[in-house]
Amino acid sequence: MTALHFQSATAIARAIRDGEISARGALEHFLDRVDRLNGPINAIIVQDRDGARARADVADAARAAGAPLGPLHGVPMTIKESYQFAGTPTTYGVPQMKDNVTASTALAIRRLATAGANVFGKTNVPIRLADFQSYNDIYGTTNNPWNPGRTPGGSSGGSAAALAAGLTGMEMGSDIGGSIRNPAHFCGVFGHKGTWNLIPPRGHALDDSVSPTDISVVGPLARSAFDLETALRLTAGPDEIETPGLTIDLPALKGPLSDLRIGVWASADPFCPTSAAVAGRLAAVAEALGRAGARVDEKARPDFSAQHSHEVFSALLSAAMAARLPEEDFRRRIAKADGSAADDMSPAVTQARWQTLRVRDWSTINEQRNRLRWAWRRFFDDVDFLITPVMPVTAFPHDHGPEGSRVIEVDGRSVPYFNQTFWAGLAGVAYLPATVFPAGLAPDGLPVGLQIIGPAYGDLRTIQLAQRLEQLGFGFVAPPGYD
Repeated sequence: MTALHFQSATAIARAIRDGEISARGALEHFLDRVDRLNGPINAIIVQDRDGARARADVADAARAAGAPLGPLHGVPMTIKESYQFAGTPTTYGVPQMKDNVTASTALAIRRLATAGANVFGKTNVPIRLADFQSYNDIYGTTNNPWNPGRTPGGSSGGSAAALAAGLTGMEMGSDIGGSIRNPAHFCGVFGHKGTWNLIPPRGHALDDSVSPTDISVVGPLARSAFDLETALRLTAGPDEIETPGLTIDLPALKGPLSDLRIGVWASADPFCPTSAAVAGRLAAVAEALGRAGARVDEKARPDFSAQHSHEVFSALLSAAMAARLPEEDFRRRIAKADGSAADDMSPAVTQARWQTLRVRDWSTINEQRNRLRWAWRRFFDDVDFLITPVMPVTAFPHDHGPEGSRVIEVDGRSVPYFNQTFWAGLAGVAYLPATVFPAGLAPDGLPVGLQIIGPAYGDLRTIQLAQRLEQLGFGFVAPPGYD
């Protein structure tokens, strides 16, 4: 029998509902594990134990009274530090914001709480949520449970590490450049980046801003794809400003796998090559789908170049992320962009130009983005899903050196650090859903995750294909030493 701490949130909720364990008992079980196991990985960095215990007792009293129980009734969970959660700090890892204790709670978290989830803590992030690693000067470094010398990913690195180590029942993260997906891949858990704005992000902010950020989404991480569906159904849907005229009706995945045509894209070499280890797990998944009857197409591609998609994504990502910069830092980017020669196309100057785009220039690039969206739309007329890597390598060693000097080693080849956003950017720039599932272990003993990309608002379908793959054996495996 699977230990409670490695069960899905759905199974934990069922155990509480059936009286096999109390909500308070489930919470204390996870808190005990945090006390014993969190130190070396430093995943959970804020806790609200008193509040969580009080909420657990209320949940138990409600069950005893025969009150209606939500689908996550009593399930202990944690959330990414970047969410507002009343009475706790929301800092994005920025030292100047270490005392930023918020008085309200993000909408998605409130929706989960209404369904019975009990948030007892928050998990670590990189500064400004802008790295494949999770470390900052407030909370320190988060390590990967599979190998503490490796990163758990970022920016939802604490989220994925806490899940993999069995320290929490479920997690909510966020993703603009792979921040749900690469931690899920590095730590061997499931994660879902939804169609843009399908889950309203209000309250996922350092301040009281209510505007959604371009490309950025919020979404769940879990040890089962069935939990992803539960969380999506609970959190998706318009915010109050849109509810008078908008509803959602997401299509489901019906029929056998033999009805599906599934594209497989293994490498974007030489621009963003994939390691043999990651490509090997993608081949294993493709083979399993083929045996199950799916039509696997290794040549199916949307009609655009990898380099063009990446450049459009990089420009829009840079513009969106620059909105988080302090005023002084932003002014420096303006000076760099405006003070450089027109023919200076160096990476640093190009980045500064993207970060300080004028509306007219942003609109030109946005037109290119929407042409990419239409190319994807035509692609999905013939292909149901596209499965790709999330990152070209397994979890890499911690590297806290200057960002400009960092590289990723791919089978002995040094590749620029931020080229690794390519796979995340495929779905991100086009506002598409992408579900990450564990695809097995690489020869180095580290997990490999892959992403299922689907058409806009095909979120249930990508998650439900991940469920089919989970049932074929591509599911969560606990890291050694955390039993």
